[in-house]
Amino acid sequence: MSIYDISIDGLDGSPGLLAAQKGKVSLVVNVASRCGLTPQYEGLVKLHDKYGDEAFTVIGIPCNQFLGQEPGTPEEIKEFCSTTYGVDFPLSEKIDVNGDDRHPLYAALTAVDYSSGKPAGDITWNFEKFVVAPDGEIVGRFRPQTEPDDERIAKLIEENLPQAS
Repeated sequence: MSIYDISIDGLDGSPGLLAAQKGKVSLVVNVASRCGLTPQYEGLVKLHDKYGDEAFTVIGIPCNQFLGQEPGTPEEIKEFCSTTYGVDFPLSEKIDVNGDDRHPLYAALTAVDYSSGKPAGDITWNFEKFVVAPDGEIVGRFRPQTEPDDERIAKLIEENLPQAS
């Protein structure tokens, strides 16, 4: 199954966030506004800007499961992201990425091994990253401390971009 077939709403409540990205390479990242890794938003914006014209998008997935580091309302999250970091990539509704209420998107994502070879399992912290091919196949998983500009992420993005005809 393609992850682009999984239903998740946008931060503004609009349906079909993932379906709207089908055909693009996506970097799916669980995000939080009050985390030590929050400055990674800057790198995510740069990555989105670098490849955004080439059928690529970052998709931010707000989650409040790690020490309550994403406590805001959708409006507060959007305001923080846009004014502090200039985020213009899609953000989803706030969801759970682990546990009994884990969203189906993260049931699929957490079944994938890390690109480093570490076995699949729960999300370990905010800013875990997944590279998804245009067909919805998960082709890479990276730990939270991996910066968005890591060459391994860039390589996977470039390898999976649709070829211009």
